[in-house]
Amino acid sequence: MELESLGTYLKTRRDRITPADAGLHTYGTTRRVPGLRREELAQLAGMSAGYYVRLEQDQAGTASQQVLNALARVLQLDPAETAHLHNLAHQPATPRLVRPGPETPHPRVLALLASLGESTPAVVLGRRGDVLAWNRTGHALVAEHVDFDAPHHLARRPSIPRMFFLDPLTRDLFRNWAELARNHVAYLRLTAGRYPTDARLAELIGELSMGGGDFAELWAAGDVADCTVGRMILQHPTVGELNVDYQVWLQPESPGHRLEVYTPNDLASADGLRLLAGQVAAPVRVRRPRGTPRP
Repeated sequence: MELESLGTYLKTRRDRITPADAGLHTYGTTRRVPGLRREELAQLAGMSAGYYVRLEQDQAGTASQQVLNALARVLQLDPAETAHLHNLAHQPATPRLVRPGPETPHPRVLALLASLGESTPAVVLGRRGDVLAWNRTGHALVAEHVDFDAPHHLARRPSIPRMFFLDPLTRDLFRNWAELARNHVAYLRLTAGRYPTDARLAELIGELSMGGGDFAELWAAGDVADCTVGRMILQHPTVGELNVDYQVWLQPESPGHRLEVYTPNDLASADGLRLLAGQVAAPVRVRRPRGTPRP
């Protein structure tokens, strides 16, 4: 699957801005487009209509920072969307996809994960949402039906986006699935702009697009977001309903890697997480045959 181009992104953002949003008066005239016309956007951004048309057709070459900032202003893009616009503008017209090697979490990230113990659920994620490591409470919270050791095996390494859109058990876990699904897709689009030559990322997006209507529909909307905080409402099979926040700690030494930490939003959820932590930390009792001396 080909990743998104600058022209495609401009069109999806132009379609969502109405003339009223942009401060234009249409005086009741009939319009055949859902958002701004190309000529209107070009005028508001201070450029010729012909040049903007070439931008949307990916035929204008590299746009300047001033042009991109003017477009971001008219299209009312937030910081994450503006960053995505700049990423798309500076990627090759036909990027040559390459297959990167396996991702490895930095030792400092693993040390930080270990320092959290089991009282705070946490997961280390790679750039494509693969689970690179997790503590036992983080595993029990978001994927207890998956083998705990799976992140250590490249062929079995869990993919949060795949689980989220293709695994019914994961979908049933989240009561606010629709909200989180939009966040997952919006962040995946931002990542695709940052890594336009990542063949594994392109394959993931293609697989999810073919795997079900939910992802394809959300991807077509063109939303972009840098999801660093948010809320998860879970119906957990072991401890019941949980209302937790996720917080993302970015890793400067491993661009694209994130340490995601989960904290409770109410007393009942705090009790549930403590119960979950107690269960994963409980020693396994082994039944010994009669007559076997105690160690």
